[in-house]
Amino acid sequence: MDGWIAQWVDGWMSSSVDGWMDEWMDEWKKGWLEGQLYVGSAPCPAVLVPHRQASPPSAPVSISDVETVREGHQSEVLQSLADEFPPERCFTIVFYGRRGNLDLIAGSAEEAQCWVQGLRQLIEVATSMDQREKIDQWIRDWFQKADKNKDGRMNFKEVQRLLKMMNVDMNEDHALRLFQAADKSESGTLEGEEFVLFYKTLTQREEVLSLFQDFSEDGKKLTLLELVDFLRQEQLEDEGTEELAMELIDKYEPSETARARHALSADGFLMYLCSPEGSIFNPRHRALWQDMSQPLCHYFISSSHNTYLIEDQIRGQSSIEGYIRALKRGCRCLEVDCWDGPNGEPMVYHGHTFTSKIPFREVVSTLGKYAFKTSDYPVILSLENHCSMEQQEVLAQQLKDILGEQLLTATTDGRVPTQLPSPEVGTECGHAGHRCAAWEWGEEVALLSRGKASPVPASSCPAGALGDPGDTVSSCSQGSQSYPQGCLPMPCRAGQQSRAFLSCPLLGAERSWWCWPPAMQGLGNKKSHGEDGYPKVPTSPSPTPQELKHKILLKGKKIGRLEDMLDGPGDEAPDVSDDDNGAEAEEERRRVKKDKENLAQALSDCIIYCKSVSFRGFQEARSHSRPSEISSFAEAKARKLIRDTGNEFVRHNAWQLTRIYPSGMRTDSSNYSPQEMWNVGCQIVALNFQTAGMEMDLCDGLFSQNGRCGYVLKPPFMRDEETLFNPSDPGSWEGPGPITLTIQVISGQQLPKVANTKDGAVIDPLVRVEIHGVPADQARQETKYIENNGFNPRWDETLQFQLHVPELALVRFVVEDYDKTSRNDFVGQFTLAFTNIKPGYRHIHLLSKDGTTIPPSSLFVHIRITEPPGPEQD
Repeated sequence: MDGWIAQWVDGWMSSSVDGWMDEWMDEWKKGWLEGQLYVGSAPCPAVLVPHRQASPPSAPVSISDVETVREGHQSEVLQSLADEFPPERCFTIVFYGRRGNLDLIAGSAEEAQCWVQGLRQLIEVATSMDQREKIDQWIRDWFQKADKNKDGRMNFKEVQRLLKMMNVDMNEDHALRLFQAADKSESGTLEGEEFVLFYKTLTQREEVLSLFQDFSEDGKKLTLLELVDFLRQEQLEDEGTEELAMELIDKYEPSETARARHALSADGFLMYLCSPEGSIFNPRHRALWQDMSQPLCHYFISSSHNTYLIEDQIRGQSSIEGYIRALKRGCRCLEVDCWDGPNGEPMVYHGHTFTSKIPFREVVSTLGKYAFKTSDYPVILSLENHCSMEQQEVLAQQLKDILGEQLLTATTDGRVPTQLPSPEVGTECGHAGHRCAAWEWGEEVALLSRGKASPVPASSCPAGALGDPGDTVSSCSQGSQSYPQGCLPMPCRAGQQSRAFLSCPLLGAERSWWCWPPAMQGLGNKKSHGEDGYPKVPTSPSPTPQELKHKILLKGKKIGRLEDMLDGPGDEAPDVSDDDNGAEAEEERRRVKKDKENLAQALSDCIIYCKSVSFRGFQEARSHSRPSEISSFAEAKARKLIRDTGNEFVRHNAWQLTRIYPSGMRTDSSNYSPQEMWNVGCQIVALNFQTAGMEMDLCDGLFSQNGRCGYVLKPPFMRDEETLFNPSDPGSWEGPGPITLTIQVISGQQLPKVANTKDGAVIDPLVRVEIHGVPADQARQETKYIENNGFNPRWDETLQFQLHVPELALVRFVVEDYDKTSRNDFVGQFTLAFTNIKPGYRHIHLLSKDGTTIPPSSLFVHIRITEPPGPEQD
């Protein structure tokens, strides 16, 4: 079979797995075995299967680039060869980012296990390294790159080549002085510890040493108290500072003597600043830190467009890898386009194009396997259904058979929701002991008996019958159909999370009574009232959110309403008598009839909380739509709504989900900026995950917080249905004034070379800081460029920004290689939400265009956040 032969470098020669494994691991840890793939022959070969997605590696591949190894037929290519090669001989090497996978077939099952076991052990070693081990490994890596003749030593010519590789354009005389200073043996070459000394001389950080000495009395160490002073004054760590200082010393001080004396050396200080605790990203926000008990519509949700495509929209490849990669990045809303396929099997592809096809069954199997590996929170599968009635039945059956209990096929308590469920368990509205902060008793509150001809004002009730504002709910059984005598549950829309029970002795406990708060009044409101003009029997408030964990929600068209498939009060659509209502009811009947002609009932029944509906205006939605319905907009339509009715859009998104998708003109799979959609609270802003760029940087930046669970809680003013907020209207923004963000860009460290440049080329780096947020906050500023120094450039420039709505702001740091004759080249970037920024002296660990780490590349900055003065300070 034609193909390429791939092998691992030295140490693979022994035929005994146990024998070579220990030696191989030892050699790799010493730095003499890099664990890299290259093309050539080997005593333990494996055929590299060629396919569209990946080319053979033309250069060594670092083990740090390898994410995982899959055994068996775990790709479309290997599945297509399943009849020729048994799964025990097949495996797939998966890389971080968007690089294509490598499918390999070993000569035997034993040889395949050699590969799989060795790779997995190397991955485990690489990922478990602490900060000190990583630095040691980086030094060894540079030594091996420079040691061309592999004799374990470096002459001056090799050192000069190394400096070019490290992005340093150094004067030859100065380089020779550093070389001779490190050559303690005077042999004319650098070996072992001599090279370590040379490297440390190169990487000495004068700016960090100066900062260290500002707080060190003797200039050699920071005592515990001196470190506490630094943490409080510069890093603004104000809680448990002494305990934090002790932890940092124990964790990052390399000297056992200094640790015993509770002191931090200059080396330990630098290691702290380069650690996660010294990062610009608040480490507490890396974990799950937000309230997850809100309705789904109160969150931004990481979302993918045409997830099956890993290339362009016209001729690109469709692959289950698109789903795997998106889910591993925390994506919680995936898209699948279904069309009739051969032999009664629905297929997934981009219709009316030349994209390849994959079976729907494989997509669902992949979803079932990978949906909850990165996040426990619900996945929404956006179904674009183009199948015949017969194959729609197949779709429904495959979803149920493969996903089983993962697929949500009924509301969590069997009743119609009055608001969307939350993605997580939390203090739920309606539970005993909940206080409804939004409840307000007053003359306008009315008790309505379902059998009464007129409402009874609250003032008619005896003292204490209604209770006081914010009274504790007396009783409620979640999911129960039983209520206190004479009472019915009351959804309090004003609070978005509240319901209460009332008993009014004056009106008689033998009747069922509603208390209608101010936010839900308006007796002519068709949305909240039945045919008699009085409120309908209540449906269920939020079901238990815990039940949505590990659940897959299907989004798509549905026959009729959710009520039609549920039993209990309020399930049937009310009869209408007036002309307007009659016309509306007739229109609804026509829609239902049309849906029944084109949609299989079995598939329709799988749609619960995400029924796709056409958008007919915000007023129409407010009057007739339900929280369990969702509208989708192309990016151009969304922009028009933002421009014309920004505040209404924000209000709409406070109670119902909205999905935005790219223009059909983006055949190259390019993306639009998600920020303008997030500015009005759109939750499902679908992007082409396969395409790197600023837009995906913003997406990754927003969702890198909160445990990367794919859900980020919207600011409070975007969760209020009566909000006045409009991102384009500064007059609608609350607060005393803008926050000032001051960024001092101090230095850069070991910036990567630009891809596909000449070996001797050295970059001229500059730093640009971009603010993405509401229109008034959009800004960008950049430093000057530093000529011929990508190793340790020094800028010492201060940039300042005014943020009017910091809750929505994302901050993007971009490093570029300046070119005066053409467009600057991308070097690295890092993006995060403003709310995740830690002030003080911080390192920014840069990411590649694909969003993968590129250690040890970083920026060193100082961050200051200045709040506007309060009224008492004016």
